[in-house]
Amino acid sequence: MTELNLEVDGTADGGMRLDKYCALRPDAISRSRLKNGALEIFVNGQPAKMSRRVRPDDRLCIRWEDPIPEGLEAEDIPLSILYEDENVTVLDKAQGMVTHPAAGNWTGTLVHALLWHWKQETSGGNLRPGIVHRLDKDTSGVIITARNLETETFLQERFRSRSVGKVYAAILCGVPRELRGDIRTQILRDPKNRKRFTWSADPEKGRLAHTEYKVVRVYGPYSLVLFNLHTGRTHQLRVHSRYLGCPILGDPVYGKKDELFPDATLMLHARTLRICLPGSETPMNFEAPVPLRFKKILTTLKETFPS
Repeated sequence: MTELNLEVDGTADGGMRLDKYCALRPDAISRSRLKNGALEIFVNGQPAKMSRRVRPDDRLCIRWEDPIPEGLEAEDIPLSILYEDENVTVLDKAQGMVTHPAAGNWTGTLVHALLWHWKQETSGGNLRPGIVHRLDKDTSGVIITARNLETETFLQERFRSRSVGKVYAAILCGVPRELRGDIRTQILRDPKNRKRFTWSADPEKGRLAHTEYKVVRVYGPYSLVLFNLHTGRTHQLRVHSRYLGCPILGDPVYGKKDELFPDATLMLHARTLRICLPGSETPMNFEAPVPLRFKKILTTLKETFPS
């Protein structure tokens, strides 16, 4: 782990955002490097966000898992393309593929594959070319990427204004008490385990997360559920499934090993994405096929719980 310790100088007189201050220093740390590489940020010994305002004499400590690469090399990785034009590439991301480079995953990501597919090169620390939203490594399904800066800005605004329809399919360990529901909680980093997130009813904590769900089918102690995502928080569906008391099958972080399916991987799939593309006021609907891992488990569930 790399650790950088700084003492804030007079540049920040009157108060300045931490990320802006770091970018203005002689030994500048760009905002993209902070966002993509920083694991922990402390101000005067207390955890802090990049938006924290710092003042002269504040002491900063920034930690990285790995050194930040100066550029990315395209990699010939197979992609499943659902749709493509001069502005966007819509893909069915495979389970196990990381969306963009970050600590511990500097190669083999979707970004590396897109650079090869688009025949592009990047340098100067831009680690997320074309990425406007993300899927967890073990979540498969629809993801849209931008092929130029104008489209990237356009799509980011669509996501920011929540003008996007996102539906996910999941197999849960358990059956929610209500077969249809609306979940609104705050989501925040779990203070007991920094690799996890948790929920809170306190509006002063974390960020609002909003999910609608509908149980499509019940198989004994399992259920097939569709989630309609209204916000896009990290691990949102995994946390909200746990909130329902029904963790997603195969989730090693929020669930536990299942007796019937001990080798199951995360049963979460981004099924559809509805979004307007540049130059059109009519939304397009993109759908990723049900993955093989879902089909195998659903077949077993139908045979085991025929009623």
